[in-house]
Amino acid sequence: MDKSCYFFFALICLVVLAPAFVLASYCGPIIADDNDRLRFALNLEFLEAEFFLFGAHGEGIDSMEPTFAGGGPPPIGAQKANLDPVSHQIIEEFGYQEIGHLRAIIKTVGEFPRPLYDLSPQNFARVIDKAFGYKLVPPFNPYQNTINYILASYIIPYMGLVGYVGTIQELVSPTTKELAASLLGVEAGQDAVIRALLYKRASEQVRPYNITVAEFTNKISYLRNELAMCGIKDEGIIVPSQLGAEQRTKSNVLSADANSLSYARTPPEILRILYGTGSEYKPGGFLPNGGNGNVAQSFLPRV
Repeated sequence: MDKSCYFFFALICLVVLAPAFVLASYCGPIIADDNDRLRFALNLEFLEAEFFLFGAHGEGIDSMEPTFAGGGPPPIGAQKANLDPVSHQIIEEFGYQEIGHLRAIIKTVGEFPRPLYDLSPQNFARVIDKAFGYKLVPPFNPYQNTINYILASYIIPYMGLVGYVGTIQELVSPTTKELAASLLGVEAGQDAVIRALLYKRASEQVRPYNITVAEFTNKISYLRNELAMCGIKDEGIIVPSQLGAEQRTKSNVLSADANSLSYARTPPEILRILYGTGSEYKPGGFLPNGGNGNVAQSFLPRV
């Protein structure tokens, strides 16, 4: 094929695929007021609260603060995890913290009904299979043991962290800024604890897969970057030295950029990851019916 044919073929691909590519990979700011921006975080806070409370106690928000759910459905498939005593204490505390986060957001900017979440072992298995590019045998079960549950936890709080970093810079009101900063502090702490627990066991094999803990984190982080389509904003606990702090270490207990600053994500990026579809327009994954609130709903077809 001569150069003119190659050029023609490339031009056709550009014309046909460019609109979809631009639509799917938009990484800029969204239009929303402070209340809607902060309410969007409820989609993540509900998810974390249910996952941690069920993991520690086998029951979720409805057993503690049922009014917070606003009539929304209980999660699918959430279970009590088989945790060691120290991990159980940590996860229990995280669950209680998420109840506080829900209360603070609802009190400050209002609420919306809890969306439907899929926290089933099957959904987590699909996420992990997608991260590795093949089906693990037996299927990954987050509730089976401590290391599986902490690896599953690695998937969630970091999304709150980068979401709040991205939100704060767009807020106007001192009240919403203060709340978002306070929420960010605890979400960052949760993520740091989870990453430290995993880093301690980085070279340990996750049974029965013959895959190390570090490899799991790298695959999960790569998948989130791939789904969000806005560059590297997510890194595992062991990285090439060029991605380590000051390019002097391969350890990566905290995920951060070249200046050791936290990465930021927009609501569309977060939805692409939570849906597992790479599109804020196509629900699935942890939110099979899509997120709630004006921001998440703005990307869904009007019924």
